[in-house]
Amino acid sequence: MLIWPAIQLGVFSAQDYGIRQETGTAATTWVGLHNFSAILADPEFWLSLRNTTAFAAVVVALTLVAGTLVGLLLNRLGPKMAAFVSGAALVAWATPAVTATVIFYWLFDPEGGVADWLLSRLPHWLAGSGWAGFSWVNSALPAYTVLTLIVVWQGFPFIAVTVLAGLKTVPAELLESARVDGAGPWRLFWRVTFPLLRPIFLLLSLLSVIWDFGVFTQTYLLVGGNRDEFNLSVYAWYKAFQFPPFIGLGSALALVLTVILLIVTIGWVRANVREGATA
Repeated sequence: MLIWPAIQLGVFSAQDYGIRQETGTAATTWVGLHNFSAILADPEFWLSLRNTTAFAAVVVALTLVAGTLVGLLLNRLGPKMAAFVSGAALVAWATPAVTATVIFYWLFDPEGGVADWLLSRLPHWLAGSGWAGFSWVNSALPAYTVLTLIVVWQGFPFIAVTVLAGLKTVPAELLESARVDGAGPWRLFWRVTFPLLRPIFLLLSLLSVIWDFGVFTQTYLLVGGNRDEFNLSVYAWYKAFQFPPFIGLGSALALVLTVILLIVTIGWVRANVREGATA
């Protein structure tokens, strides 16, 4: 289920493969690296890469911070309240991506959405003006603002529960000793808790980068066909399944996205291993 599709992507990426080749009305033509050179020469690719990189950087940071704060809060609650709050948060994590996107689309709908209604009633010095009937999907910054809220809302519960599980493994005697030595909450977290949970945060960071770099469902439903707002996943889908479909170019884009994620992952792991070795 993984190896064979990956091999097919590699084969298609080196071919001029489209609907005619799929139906057998035209012969398959090997084009070598032509699909990759066409991608690198396309301005839409670089725009999609910029959108994807900026979005992933913001969302990964916000998701990790929000999830860590909620995990620390859950660790201070009693067993019953912690179970209730974590269960309620996991509802957001378990909500299907399509459902979550539709809910947020309704919230930010220019015709009757609660977001425009609330912003239009805030003081002018606080929120500015022009929010009544404001469309959130016609330009990149507002669209990715809504997309950020969706992904963070769905992603922070997993981070919170994982951090909570890690916090339960920190020896209470070690924390108590640090408090006796005069460490406050901030120093307690960075000097004691974070070093012990570094492997967990490394894993969560990697997973968040992989998930947020390839967000497709929410982006596709929210931005639709606005090509200025494409990320790499939607851009690859558009190139592969536009009319007429160009599966060879889409396969090359999928491989490019995979290589980018591998480079980011390897670089992140090497940096953290080097930091851990010199700490």
